[in-house]
Amino acid sequence: MALPAEEWRLYAARRWAALEPALRERLAAAASLHDTLRLGCGLLRPETEAAALRRLCRRARTGKEPAAARFYREEGNRLFGRRHYGAAARLYSQAASHELPGSPEVSVCFANRSAAFFHLGCFEVCLEDIARAESHGYPERLLPKVLLRKAECLLCLGKLQDAADALSLVENKIAMDGVLTSPAHQTLLKKLSQLKIKLREKESCPEPAQEACGDTQRKLEIWEENDSISGASSSLSLNFDTERGRHLVASQDILPGQSLLKEEAFVSVLCPGESLLQQDSSETPWDTRATNADLYCHCCLRQLLASVPCRGCSYAKYCSQTCADVAWEQYHRTECSLGALLLTLGVFCHVALRTVLLAGFTEVHRLVEWSHGGDKDLHNPEASCKHLREAPARKAGSRDIPGCNDSGQYQSSYQAVFNLLPHAEKHSPEHKFLCMLSVVAICKELQEAGLEAAVLNRESSEKWSKLKTCEKTSGELSPELQTMAEAMLRHVLQLQCNAQAITVMQESGSGDGAVVNKKPVRLATAFFPVLSLLNHSCCPNISVSFSGTAATVRASQPIPSGQEIFHCYDQAIKMLLKCQMDAGNFLSPEHLLMGEMEDHLAQVYATLGKWQEAARHLERSIEIVEMHHGPSSIEIGHELFKLAQILFNGFAVSEALSTIQRAEEILSVHCGPQSTQIQELQEMKTCLSELPKSILQRT
Repeated sequence: MALPAEEWRLYAARRWAALEPALRERLAAAASLHDTLRLGCGLLRPETEAAALRRLCRRARTGKEPAAARFYREEGNRLFGRRHYGAAARLYSQAASHELPGSPEVSVCFANRSAAFFHLGCFEVCLEDIARAESHGYPERLLPKVLLRKAECLLCLGKLQDAADALSLVENKIAMDGVLTSPAHQTLLKKLSQLKIKLREKESCPEPAQEACGDTQRKLEIWEENDSISGASSSLSLNFDTERGRHLVASQDILPGQSLLKEEAFVSVLCPGESLLQQDSSETPWDTRATNADLYCHCCLRQLLASVPCRGCSYAKYCSQTCADVAWEQYHRTECSLGALLLTLGVFCHVALRTVLLAGFTEVHRLVEWSHGGDKDLHNPEASCKHLREAPARKAGSRDIPGCNDSGQYQSSYQAVFNLLPHAEKHSPEHKFLCMLSVVAICKELQEAGLEAAVLNRESSEKWSKLKTCEKTSGELSPELQTMAEAMLRHVLQLQCNAQAITVMQESGSGDGAVVNKKPVRLATAFFPVLSLLNHSCCPNISVSFSGTAATVRASQPIPSGQEIFHCYDQAIKMLLKCQMDAGNFLSPEHLLMGEMEDHLAQVYATLGKWQEAARHLERSIEIVEMHHGPSSIEIGHELFKLAQILFNGFAVSEALSTIQRAEEILSVHCGPQSTQIQELQEMKTCLSELPKSILQRT
């Protein structure tokens, strides 16, 4: 969810409509983001907007809940008993994420998960979980069983001396216990004896060492990095003209498959993603479905096997303690308590916050102040380069190109991120108001939670808090947080056209069939400053692939020297349009599959905030659905509900109201007047009817 939750969008729209006309006009006419923040910073009222957000945040449960941990652990045990080891391991991970830090129960989660990984043949991972269980105080009385598992893993891995040491330790612990007649002890002794025999067999008949493989490793790709553009090949150069802005061109002939760019994201935030329903799950007080948040590391985006939970929240999970520590030090110590708020306000707001946290207040303040000064290079790169009209093509290395440092280099830095265009003049006043209200809500929460010192990189939180209490009145943002809010607002608007979706191929369905079905899934939203230099084309000449948080750009066709490098910002659109064109060769225009493709295109364009394009494709889908199911069918009702949401978000008021009316008439018959969809349609209608005449006339 890139944008805030629908309920918050509706609330912000009603708030906008209720503003005094003079204030609304001043906000709409604000010449800069600084003016927008100055006018709107005090509009978030604790008794109304803040209270509404708190109600919405209660839906996103990101805190530690021991009761949830018990539920997930029991569900994991149930699936383990049915030999569904992969599903059991995921549930044990969810249980561990809900346990309170330092509680002995978390060690039980790790020990149980180690058993699941042992049965899956993941012996190295099993050993890691056993070590975690021991370090978290696993009960002494249960330790022999876990140590036997450790010894068996070491035997399977051929680490015979380590296995012998582990077996000796188990033998000593059993002997110290003294009571050897219970069934549990007899089982341990039997297992110990079996493993000792297995160890002697392996010691007497060691497995032959594998011969060293020949030189099968592929030759390293020839790569000469650009002196002026970080991560780019020397075959590219950075140019600027007033028509295309900053763009990359080939400085020499480029062959298909040639690497052109290898860039690490400046910032990336995991998208919660659509739920993947696990086998045998049912409705429960807690959700047993696995989402992107459960399947991928929240720091490096690698696929999770044995996740390490965050020390403070149940949401963030990591592939290793190293990633957990890095994330905590760089940004998560600030984000942790804001998890529910950030999920409610959407990924764009989350990316904006993490961007300024990674940049640090000193750098954010420097660039924001620079944008306020006489040199407007950072605030409006196109306007700042009017003097280049007489020499439209400028090579990289020129300090005149916005985003370049004093040495004329374009680096993957916060300065480059800050220079990406927010296109503030192209966003509707209502959308800017929503974004402004959202970032102010985050900054006020930071202030009220006592996190301002951490955000501003101050050494003493207590000293800083006392000092700032004397400088600001209740409910106001400090000048420093207003600076951070302005930068965040800039980044939220930038993301509308500069966000890069990090995608992965993910299995759909249960995976039990003979053919594995995979589809591209948006894993994270990121800022890639260099990748963002590429202009969009429906006929791109490069392809982009991702590994964790890194992007690799390769030429997809021959590119002659002097030709611009083009990128298709959303690969889903490219693939869907190609599918649509190919399907048109053998399907009738009214075929239901053609309607499904129109529907998917509408979803993609809606994700990008291109509401008119989304509405156009969805209207075509509705025509096809109506041909097959009739004008009053529930299928048409659902499609009209989606169209109403798109038209509402795009402030197409008259079209939205007529669509809402028709959707209400159909859905009230099929779903009843008290259904959730009917209630949401009524809220949208109320909000649109309260909009001032100036907006109605404009739309």
